[in-house]
Amino acid sequence: MLTGCFTNSRKHHTELFGEERLIVRRGQPFTVILHLSPGSKEFTPGGTGFTLIVETGPLPRKESDTKASFTLSDSTSETEWSASATSDPSRKTVSVSIASSPNAPIGLYSLEVDQDGQKTSLGQFILLFNAWCPGDAVHMRSETKRQEYVLAQHGQVYRGTHKRIKGSPWNFGQFEAGILDICLKILDDNPKFVSNADQDCSGRRNPVYVSRVLSAMINSNNDRGVLVGEWGEFSGGVHPGVWIGSGDILRQWAESGPVRYGQCWVFAAVACTVSRALGIPCRVVTNFGSAHDTDANLVIENLYDEDGKRISGGDSVWNFHVWVDSWMTRPDLGQEFDGWQTSDPTPQETSEGVFCCGPAPVKAIKEGELTKKYDAPFIFAEVNVMDLVQLSNGEFVKFSGSTKSVGRFISTKAVGSDDRHDITHQYKYPEGSKEERQVYEKAQHHNKLQQRGAEPGLHLKIKLADNMIVGSDFEVFAVLTNNHMKARTCNFLFFARAVGYNGKLGDGCGFASDKVEVPSGEGERLSLKLDYDSYGAAITSDRLIQLSAITVDKQTIDFCKAEKTIVLDEPQLEIKLLGEATLNQKVAAELTLLNPLPEPLQDCSFTIEGVGLTDSKPITAEIGSVSPKQEAKASIEFTPSTAGSCVLLGNFDSNRLKNIKSFINVTVKESNL
Repeated sequence: MLTGCFTNSRKHHTELFGEERLIVRRGQPFTVILHLSPGSKEFTPGGTGFTLIVETGPLPRKESDTKASFTLSDSTSETEWSASATSDPSRKTVSVSIASSPNAPIGLYSLEVDQDGQKTSLGQFILLFNAWCPGDAVHMRSETKRQEYVLAQHGQVYRGTHKRIKGSPWNFGQFEAGILDICLKILDDNPKFVSNADQDCSGRRNPVYVSRVLSAMINSNNDRGVLVGEWGEFSGGVHPGVWIGSGDILRQWAESGPVRYGQCWVFAAVACTVSRALGIPCRVVTNFGSAHDTDANLVIENLYDEDGKRISGGDSVWNFHVWVDSWMTRPDLGQEFDGWQTSDPTPQETSEGVFCCGPAPVKAIKEGELTKKYDAPFIFAEVNVMDLVQLSNGEFVKFSGSTKSVGRFISTKAVGSDDRHDITHQYKYPEGSKEERQVYEKAQHHNKLQQRGAEPGLHLKIKLADNMIVGSDFEVFAVLTNNHMKARTCNFLFFARAVGYNGKLGDGCGFASDKVEVPSGEGERLSLKLDYDSYGAAITSDRLIQLSAITVDKQTIDFCKAEKTIVLDEPQLEIKLLGEATLNQKVAAELTLLNPLPEPLQDCSFTIEGVGLTDSKPITAEIGSVSPKQEAKASIEFTPSTAGSCVLLGNFDSNRLKNIKSFINVTVKESNL
């Protein structure tokens, strides 16, 4: 068995996988030591000949690049499989430097040596993509970015709304024991491998192909993929908000098949773990206001009738949606489309008959180049939308003031810190700019839309209360201003409804209406009281309430709308260590949270997890019920297994409050024993 000596691991940035076996990155030499048997011919460079053979997959073939044979040369090559050798002064060992092709398929390889027809197996090694190699399709120039997008084991996943963005910690854990083997199993379980293993293994040289396979396999819709998506009933599984890391999910899948349940941020975080484990630079991206186009016409139609009532339709706008970007070249599309590529493992629509999406170049989305594969039109529509009124004669009219903003505050974790990095400019030109309109018109040239309706003279705005913590009562306001030269009379409607982060509307939890006459240059205000007794039973674990204010002036065919989704503030989860963290010695973390609700919390529990801290597994403490306005508290012991800087993640779960997460940085000291 080939072992990963320290020098190989350090040079290939794979030391975090451990030293038990050889794990290397393609396009870069690694060293194997051969021990000569007693009585064998003396090895002389250039005088002793043998052939090295590497193979991967069940049907290795040279034609598929899954098998390569090569002899010793004076030096290794940067473009193909090659080897060179030097003899130890003792003449008992030979040091062989082997360089793989930067375009070789990734995966599990066998290595054998053929000396005068006698073949000897040297063992197995794993070959990964190499962001450090200029000849590799995933090459990244910046070392700080490679550290972040390939090697970082924890990160932030952003959720909420564009007005209230909250980062939740996530433990990617791509170097945890056994995770890489599970990632390779995902590739081997994909239907393309089952139907044509030779073609699939050959395709693994291309990160575009591998990313598309992962997009399909992270969800279980067309196969026995990793996660089952669920946005309603969570019985028989784990609520998506409980997960705080990928490791537990991947291990459960490897042991017993599809894991219940996931939602977009879970799908994306697991996809990021698998991508980084395989060597593909990857980031988790959150789009605030994310449209879901079901009929592929590039317009997200939020339809309303003349009375301001919502007409049900297939299109929806998610308050946020999470996907991944992976870094690679696109020789199939041209150099201008190299760089970040968007893939979405959340099952929404099929692509080529399979629930997958991408990879599509971020540059193509920004420029409206919607013929570029894969799935650029669907992703483009996720960041572009409009609201329409359907008149009784069948015509459609745009709401004035309803340039419903989607694709806002597109966010990912900053390189080297836990700060949020806004990457909206990478996906879109500035809203309202000449370039943005040109891109939109290019994508929309085939859509014919009536632009009837008065010039926007009525202006609507929603004002929120300062403190809107879950469990409290508060008041919100809709403010209507008349900028017309004449007075206007209209129906003024103000709705509050629970909403899921995926835009699915729930029960109403507040309504106010009035018929108002607004003089020119003046305004009217409509208030709406939101009591916990009204919204408490209606909201989901996302703690979102959608506010919609609408004015209807049928006489002038003038429709105005303002909409805001509010995220109710959550209580703070506090984590602190009870003592110093020392290598291989038990230490306890104390977790506390105040119940803000006017009712008891049932089935309460705290969970902690951290790479190098909790033995790669979450540890949970169940504490039962917590009375209204009382503090939940637990002390959880763990034994650090890695010295240095680590991150401890925490999660609180209960029947009425979920998704409450926090983290602390932990410095583990060496033991004096």
